[in-house]
Amino acid sequence: MKGIVLSILFLPALLYPQKNYVEILPTDTEADIIEKAANVVPSPRQLRWQQLEMTAFFHFGINTFTNKEWGNGKEDITLFNPTSLDAKQWVQIAKEAGFKQIILTAKHHDGFCLWPSKYTDHTIKNTPYKNGNGDVVKEVAEACKSYAIGFGIYLSPWDMNSALYGDYEKYNRFFINQLTELLTNYGKIDEVWFDGANGEGPNGKKQEYNFNAWYQTIRDLQPSATIAVMGPDIRWVGTETGVGRETEWSVVPVEAQSQEAIANNSQSDVAFSPKGDMMGNDLGSRDKILKAEKLVWYPAETDVSIRPGWFYHPEEDNKVKSADDLMNIYFSSVGRNGVLLLNIPPNKQGLISDSDAKSLREWKIKHDAVFSHNLLKNATASSVNGINTSSLIDGNFDTYFTTINKSPTTTIEFALNQNSTFNILMIQENIAKGQRVEKFYAEYFENGSWIKFTEGTTVGFKRLLRFDTISADKIRIHIESSRLNPMLSEVGLFYQTQ
Repeated sequence: MKGIVLSILFLPALLYPQKNYVEILPTDTEADIIEKAANVVPSPRQLRWQQLEMTAFFHFGINTFTNKEWGNGKEDITLFNPTSLDAKQWVQIAKEAGFKQIILTAKHHDGFCLWPSKYTDHTIKNTPYKNGNGDVVKEVAEACKSYAIGFGIYLSPWDMNSALYGDYEKYNRFFINQLTELLTNYGKIDEVWFDGANGEGPNGKKQEYNFNAWYQTIRDLQPSATIAVMGPDIRWVGTETGVGRETEWSVVPVEAQSQEAIANNSQSDVAFSPKGDMMGNDLGSRDKILKAEKLVWYPAETDVSIRPGWFYHPEEDNKVKSADDLMNIYFSSVGRNGVLLLNIPPNKQGLISDSDAKSLREWKIKHDAVFSHNLLKNATASSVNGINTSSLIDGNFDTYFTTINKSPTTTIEFALNQNSTFNILMIQENIAKGQRVEKFYAEYFENGSWIKFTEGTTVGFKRLLRFDTISADKIRIHIESSRLNPMLSEVGLFYQTQ
């Protein structure tokens, strides 16, 4: 906490220590559960991930050369031969567009490996690319390092090529061997991405995945890596549209660990497994958490492709999402307490296509034109029952505003230094201290009266709300409901030209 006053004020109030999961006891009252929920916080790896805001996905593999979305493991891998592959071009385009991390499809469902795995022949070493001496995982990892951007891997649990698939012991050992190669030969890995696909292998059998052993391998070899989205750190938002929930809680119920839960759910960690439907509209409301056995910090990743498909298809060159499309997606993903995972598939030459790069550049210009100027930067902030109001506009996530005596409601007023035009409100919580805000609204002052102009429910790391353009020199934000005292990091007003 910042400052001695804050430390003295809140140390006695922390009856329940802050950690990323908590058990609910049968004897807990509603007030106990709310206080416990308020003190569930992200782990350091989860906090780093959330602060990225945007990650780029690179779907690239044999499907790129067969012009398919899903292969079947029987492809002629000698088709794989990108003539101009430039991983630095991929990473540079992504970084210039504002992405802070890359995830590469090291192996998709077809089982083709973009690195020379020792455990299968269905790999890049048996292709014409660089006369069998290529390693795309290495090229992308090195490009990420040179551009100081995070690097993650996607490794499909489903493998339609491996003859071991369907044999519990042998395939899980094979999978851990491949995972170990990726986690030990390419430097720091920031995220490991598993999906839930589980179909038949070449022998017609399905595989039971030993997720717990996989998770433990990651924790042992790359302890700072987040595990998504069939994993304990990050969950899938539930669609592939780039649209998150209007009410997105990062604190959700989990059930007690059991082997049955692991087998049925496939999403588990050593301490807990997510409970029930992780894709419904209501995951973390009071109604949900009051019935929980445990609560865990389990935030949402919002994925979407810049094209209709996930792999590159030449016929989709004229169907790339526009800058306006990407701007809307930013608001409905990052602006709804999620992290945006945008897929940008390289083409058969091994390059990001001009159409994709153009759209990303135009989007970056639009984004920066809006968010580079916070109209509240030089405003005067005040609150009748709060402290540290100046921290709301200091541009520092680590400082925060809160209320006295754990009050769950407050009104914060901002006096601008001049009449200003705006149509976007940003609110951020200091999620390192928890996610607490349940309901809020905002007003502007005009002709002696306060007029409501927007409202919302959850905030989380970032909430962005758009509304009809307003001109005013004074606004105020009402926190109507919060789990204990709200801890707000930043507030912003912005203007986007129509």
